[in-house]
Amino acid sequence: MDAIQREEMEVDVVIVGGGSAGLSAAIRLQQMVNEHNEKNPDDAIEPMIVVLEKAAEVGAHSLSGAVMNPSALVELFPNYKEMDCPILCEVGKEAVYYLGEDYKIKSPIIPPPFKNHGNVIVSLAQMNRWLGAQAEAMGIHVFAGFPAVECLYDGNKVIGVRTGDRGLDKDGNPKENFEPGMIIKAKTTIFADGTRSPLFKHVSKRLGLRKGKNPEVFELGVKEIIQLPKGRIEAGTVMHTLGFPLKKGVGGTFIYGLPNDQVVVGLCVYLDTMDPLLDAHRELQQLKTHPFMKELLEGGEVIAYGGKTLPAGGWFSMPKLYHDGMLVCGDAASMVDVKKLKGVHLAMKSGILAAETVFAAMQKDDFSEESLKEYQSKVENSFIKTDLWATRNFHQTISKGVFMSAPEIMIQEATGGRGLFDHLPIAHTDAEATQPVVDVWGPNGLADSANKLPEPDNKLFFDKLSSVYMTGTMHDEDSPNHLKLQNGSICEETCYPKYKSPCNHFCPANVYEMIDKDGEEGKKLQINYTNCIHCQTCDIKCPFNNIDWTLPEGGGGPSYQLM
Repeated sequence: MDAIQREEMEVDVVIVGGGSAGLSAAIRLQQMVNEHNEKNPDDAIEPMIVVLEKAAEVGAHSLSGAVMNPSALVELFPNYKEMDCPILCEVGKEAVYYLGEDYKIKSPIIPPPFKNHGNVIVSLAQMNRWLGAQAEAMGIHVFAGFPAVECLYDGNKVIGVRTGDRGLDKDGNPKENFEPGMIIKAKTTIFADGTRSPLFKHVSKRLGLRKGKNPEVFELGVKEIIQLPKGRIEAGTVMHTLGFPLKKGVGGTFIYGLPNDQVVVGLCVYLDTMDPLLDAHRELQQLKTHPFMKELLEGGEVIAYGGKTLPAGGWFSMPKLYHDGMLVCGDAASMVDVKKLKGVHLAMKSGILAAETVFAAMQKDDFSEESLKEYQSKVENSFIKTDLWATRNFHQTISKGVFMSAPEIMIQEATGGRGLFDHLPIAHTDAEATQPVVDVWGPNGLADSANKLPEPDNKLFFDKLSSVYMTGTMHDEDSPNHLKLQNGSICEETCYPKYKSPCNHFCPANVYEMIDKDGEEGKKLQINYTNCIHCQTCDIKCPFNNIDWTLPEGGGGPSYQLM
């Protein structure tokens, strides 16, 4: 394999990731090029802009709530409403509830983080498909099914990426359809490859981009789209709940009314919980057993499911955003306002600012660190900082628990995000927070009713495997396992006895199972990697950091259509 002959391509800009951040960067850069050429026909430029997307088609791996602040979209396309942009509806009615075991309490006011008037409800999968179509119509090269698996360097200068090989069997040997990955050399590389990006994770470590920063921490979100009987919910209705069903973790739910009598029901949980039995999919199923939800969902049928992680560390967990030959934006740069559960507009804005920085570098023909550092200044003078600065200490506080943290959260709200103390540290990573089952649940943790899945009816309640079917996930079964287990004996001898194998619970796609050994006592870990929906929770939450999520063959993974 070391002697593989790889095709090389020279481009001006390569953008890793065809999501909201990457596509916005590509579109804005091409817009600026077009504006320049129109004003300077004798000095026209034609830079080659390439977007690499690991999914089989743009949007297939895109999942979010998504109530979207349209500010960045307006900046990119002021006339988006006349361009058939797939806005589902505008936010109308709003409500916030606390759910007890069998009751609800409605908040008399809408707390500031939950105010959504002026925002729109979208399917991020559809929105990114639309952005991809706009990019291609402008002449931008969008290559779907081509994950960037390796960063190329000249010393410590980033000079491009290599895409993954295709057509390898389970053992990593070339099959008849083998296609070697391509070397793409670029003057600038923009990393926009999402949460816990396996490529940018290595880049940031090599270049020390997170030195002096708070550790990254994450949330896991799962959601379903449910078809309801006619007239059950008004499109544009937005509801949030706290409390039930979460007992040992911190999080909340979102409920969005869509056109055509559909509703989004989703749940987000912080991954720095002590609970080794955390199971977001199970909690989502339990949520639907609450009397409040029963009344809303009666007669409904789940038609789509998905899950993903989102960065929760905020401003103090953001990496250095530039280096010699590269920029980073969107979720890969921890740009999510977790208090408001908003990140799409921040991703798009960061892509726009990255494009402006790269265009200025083109004008000077200077893509050095000194030239690209202007991007950091642009971010700090935009609403990205305004939004994230106001929530800079939120995660560190809310992790104590909703009620314990309430007074400090109120002080933060009154002091612009500062609170009693500023620049609060993050004490541990999500993996380090995990505690033994007996310490959290007592000796019968798995038997506790809170850890039981409601009886599936394959209409409104589902087991994990049935839910995964609704994601459209596909991987070639005769391809290498992209989930790299470092030491299986840890799973058998330490993790299962002490923690009851958290990966069996936190994975929202039934990828990990402890099964009986053949003809021997004890259990072993089975990895059903073809179920993987690319949430990367295993890379984040394994208490021994024993799983490395790597990029699978291009085109594999979920195929979200409605999400």
